[in-house]
Amino acid sequence: MGLNVKPLSDRVVIEPAAAENKTASGIIIPETAKEKPQRGKVVAVGKGTKDHEMTVKEGDMVLYGKYAGTELKLEGTDYLIMREDDILAIV
Repeated sequence: MGLNVKPLSDRVVIEPAAAENKTASGIIIPETAKEKPQRGKVVAVGKGTKDHEMTVKEGDMVLYGKYAGTELKLEGTDYLIMREDDILAIV
């Protein structure tokens, strides 16, 4: 992908998935009512710490908390950087 960021220790860089435009039943969601996605793709992983070995790897799709991470904008793309502990599941 060419992302020029290497997270430190147990941190992970995630590219959030796009917000849903319509519901499962076909109702179109207006821009003002869209929620932040809670799912994304791991694009970079730190080495971990001596007490914590990393579980996720680059390319994994993950679920994370609604307010987890710090927003980061690089080369026109939005990313989140967070600790691996803030990731809830690998999907």
